[in-house]
Amino acid sequence: MTNTVKAILDQKGRDVLTAAPDASVADVTKLLSDKRIGAVVITGVDNRISGIFTERDVLNAVARAGSSCLERPVAALMTTRVFTCSEKTTVNELMELMTRNRFRHVPVEIDGRLAGIVSIGDVVKARMAEVEMEAEHIKAYIAG
Repeated sequence: MTNTVKAILDQKGRDVLTAAPDASVADVTKLLSDKRIGAVVITGVDNRISGIFTERDVLNAVARAGSSCLERPVAALMTTRVFTCSEKTTVNELMELMTRNRFRHVPVEIDGRLAGIVSIGDVVKARMAEVEMEAEHIKAYIAG
């Protein structure tokens, strides 16, 4: 069985915390902190992805503009070039995408609409489960 994004979402759920583009950076940063998450997907009309706002975006904004950035709309400081994947994307493909582009969260799209989010932690957990299953198959083969 190929481990896919669909399998990850089926196990962890498809809920994604989102914010509107006009939400303040302060409000979205509080959401990140309160929910102990690393990214909020910024959605526009019809649940389409407009951007993503991550811990790294907060850090960069404060470093460049100081605390005054907190009152700006998140749309002004979010990452707009969002890499997404589909449910059919394999864990290995997603791991490669995340490693090559150096990010830890990838929104999942179905028909152009937000359908979930996968973090690097989800990918590592899925890959570890896959390796453990392979090891069990090898043990059973050797024992049998």
